[in-house]
Amino acid sequence: MIPSLPRARWVRYATAGYVVVFFIFLFVPLAVVATFAFNDANYPAPPWRGVTLDWFVGGHGRIGMFADVPLLKSIGTSMIVATWVTVLSVAVGTANAFLLERARFRGKSALSLLMLVPLVIPGVILGISILAFASRLAQFVDDSWGVELDFLRPGLPLVVGGQFSYIVSIATLTIAARLKRFDLTLEDAAFNLGASRREVLWTVTLPYLKPALIGAAAISFLMSFENFNTTLMLVGSDPPLTIMMYGRMREGASPVLNAVSLFLMLASGLIAIVLMRRGSSQAAR
Repeated sequence: MIPSLPRARWVRYATAGYVVVFFIFLFVPLAVVATFAFNDANYPAPPWRGVTLDWFVGGHGRIGMFADVPLLKSIGTSMIVATWVTVLSVAVGTANAFLLERARFRGKSALSLLMLVPLVIPGVILGISILAFASRLAQFVDDSWGVELDFLRPGLPLVVGGQFSYIVSIATLTIAARLKRFDLTLEDAAFNLGASRREVLWTVTLPYLKPALIGAAAISFLMSFENFNTTLMLVGSDPPLTIMMYGRMREGASPVLNAVSLFLMLASGLIAIVLMRRGSSQAAR
């Protein structure tokens, strides 16, 4: 459809109605969750009992989000896992992007296709496969040489490895898409001026990739932080936030979970705004 062409009135109304319905479907559940984080009741559901901050700061015999030690610990655990996954995904994703865009070797197309396989495998299946492989490998090493490889048992190292196994593919695609548009004559000019390969990488190529690196890092961090399916299969005694919230929901819903959800929505929105402002400022340059 060409925007400059005139459209019938019913088409304009239908388009506007579709947009309104879409945003209602998208934001009303989030608004309901955020609203009942302030409900002065012991359950996150109607009727409305008044406004309270107990589910954030505690009070009246209630433990708020900022006083719930296990919940805060799970948030810290999720941040640790997400940080490791982000660092590994961006580092390996950058190397993969250079391999796929700059190198020439037989089987590169097959390798590119295999890189996408983790993205189409359900998270539960991926987690079970990683757990089964790691457990068998750890048991084999223990039986053969008497060495206990704790990092192959359910726990945070295995969670990091499980999440990294598919998030790195997304980071690779994000970085490779920008590297594909890079003008190689800029590197040739730097070489002609006497720069070494390392200097060209740090002063020409990586600065050009900076927006993609930041975007890949943000996507990797958020995807790791909110991951549930793969993490559930690999978690040990230190549950991340998603696993903690799942356990709390099974025991009985509480407005504390609404408070946590509101906190995460605000944090995610803040990250999105910062990235959009950075992208706008760099585009203006």
